[in-house]
Amino acid sequence: MSNDKLTVDQTQALELLSDLIGRAKKCGAQAADAIYINGISLSLSQRLGKPEHLERSEGADIGLRVLIGKRQAMVSSSDYSAEALDELCQRAVAMAKVVPEDPYCGLAEPEQLAQSVPDIDSYDPVEPTAEHLADLAKRAEEAALAVDGVSNSEGGSASWGMNTVALAASNGFSRSYSNSRHSLSASVLAGEGTGMERDYDYASTVYGEDLRSPEDIGRSAGEKAVQRLNPRKTKTAAVPVIFDPRVSGGMVGHLSSAINGAAIARGTSFLKDKMGERLFPKTINIFDDPHRKRGLKSRPFDAEGIATQKRALIENGELKTWVMDLRSARQLGLDSTGNAGRGTSSPPSPSSSNLYMAAGALSPAELMADIKEGLYVTELIGFGVNGVTGDYSRGASGFWIENGKISYPVNEVTIAGNLIDMFAEITAANDLVFRYGTDAPTIRIDGMTLAGA
Repeated sequence: MSNDKLTVDQTQALELLSDLIGRAKKCGAQAADAIYINGISLSLSQRLGKPEHLERSEGADIGLRVLIGKRQAMVSSSDYSAEALDELCQRAVAMAKVVPEDPYCGLAEPEQLAQSVPDIDSYDPVEPTAEHLADLAKRAEEAALAVDGVSNSEGGSASWGMNTVALAASNGFSRSYSNSRHSLSASVLAGEGTGMERDYDYASTVYGEDLRSPEDIGRSAGEKAVQRLNPRKTKTAAVPVIFDPRVSGGMVGHLSSAINGAAIARGTSFLKDKMGERLFPKTINIFDDPHRKRGLKSRPFDAEGIATQKRALIENGELKTWVMDLRSARQLGLDSTGNAGRGTSSPPSPSSSNLYMAAGALSPAELMADIKEGLYVTELIGFGVNGVTGDYSRGASGFWIENGKISYPVNEVTIAGNLIDMFAEITAANDLVFRYGTDAPTIRIDGMTLAGA
């Protein structure tokens, strides 16, 4: 797919939205906005050298929001014929006339709209062939199976996808952008019988050229599975816990959920009264950066047409802002942070972009050097997090730390605490790598409760 074709698609999408908004106003809408999302994806997998799955999908949907006074209604469709668009508008206006009033709904004022958009380099124009993806999956699985101790495979998988997003509104906003994603993974088992252990590795990037090699991903998956063989149980104790980078981003995600403007406005977050307070040690900084080039969650504007920008959520340990869209900002008497997200069938709501905890000063080895006994977590199970109280309890597996060194694998462990206490005890290592869209380096949290055998 060429950039020329992409530009034509975006132009046509914006023309379609402009026409739809005009139709909505003729039907009686006082204001309206519309979003268009066109997605294409290709995925395949193989297991033990044989193809297992091949799927390609293409689809486009359009969502319309109409406002009459302080009432709003949303409808969506994948039919763009003139008759279907007229029916869509009529249905939306009829719904808006009878729904309860929402004093906080409404479009952005013209002066709030993004006047320019940054170059986020979020679209790779190279569409891979099915043959290319099959080769990547094959090489990843072969590399994993070549690791001594690996006994079986759950397969190698490769995928690609792209989305075009266009947004227009009766307040004058009309812009679009596209993004893409290339992904590759391998999952294998080591050992025999009831002593088998599974592990995986994967990578996901905006550009195919930025993916780690299939051989590296497969080898890593195999080695991780072998390292988990012969796990032991652990005792119940209060110990330092080290979170590997593939799970440490969860702490950043829990923070993001707790400072979501909708939760704050409802009073359902354990951080609702913590604005301006120091929640983390002074060495911790956490950012939301929608402008990071080639970022997996980058976006040049939000779902209400408001300019996005990099923001410090936590600065020197202190909570600096909520994550807000227009509605939650109005409820809280504040300004939107440009964090609105939206699908085609729902109104805007607060959402983050590229979230990350900045790297610290210590290496992972230095982070655990003084730990006499502790747990190194590589996998978390379940979602035992209470957003109202901050209570945290999750199943975990990983490795036992003895005298500052990784000692042996452990499983069937539960780690527990309260996020307020956990945030206050975080130390970040210096190994931050942007992998997932929500990222953190290796982190240490002292004093967690570990429930073992």
